[in-house]
Amino acid sequence: MPDAGTAGAAGTTASGAHLVWDWNGTLFHDIDAVLSATNAAFAELGMESLTLERYRRLYCVPIPLFYERLMGRLPTQAEWDHMDAVFHRHYREHHIRCGLAAGAAALLERWQEAGGTQSILSMYQHEDLLPLVRGFGIEGRFVRVDGRRGPSGGSKAEHMERHLRALRGVAPRRTVVIGDAVDDAVAAAHVGAHAVLYSGGSHSRPSLAEAGVPVVDTLAEAVAEAERLVG
Repeated sequence: MPDAGTAGAAGTTASGAHLVWDWNGTLFHDIDAVLSATNAAFAELGMESLTLERYRRLYCVPIPLFYERLMGRLPTQAEWDHMDAVFHRHYREHHIRCGLAAGAAALLERWQEAGGTQSILSMYQHEDLLPLVRGFGIEGRFVRVDGRRGPSGGSKAEHMERHLRALRGVAPRRTVVIGDAVDDAVAAAHVGAHAVLYSGGSHSRPSLAEAGVPVVDTLAEAVAEAERLVG
């Protein structure tokens, strides 16, 4: 599990700033469960298992395009529906052994105490996300927690637009999205917010760098970079 370390400068510029945290692969260290569930879905179609290195190198959103990189073609609707169902069934079995990224709870607490606000926007299904967040005892750190409502497989951009619209008094220019996927940076740009990408989740560091936003290796570095961006 990655080490989030210490927040460092937290408290100097947090007041009036807002963090939008991604959940899977960022606050929630579940990459092993994701890889296991992905390989289970691929096995259903007779596809070769992925190593973590290859997964991170090829992963992209929307997910059907990720599958296209591996299959050489887009999956049919029937294939997509089946693989998606298998993935989520196996993910539910594996994710119960996963926990928060090391140090994440302390970072959330320090940001809140420094006067900053924060929320979660995840592409994990909303009704499954809420009890998971509550189970870690961190729900009170966030002014809003939103998971995906509707079918899986799309981009986060439109969800981000709705999420920020629901946050009264939060200015995009004072908002930093922290996530582990290039799609988090795309969603941030869509609403005029900043983004910081974390290398401990679904993407390789080189692929994250292509987004043109700061890339960090710990969540503590992510918070420090967020402070710099809105300072």
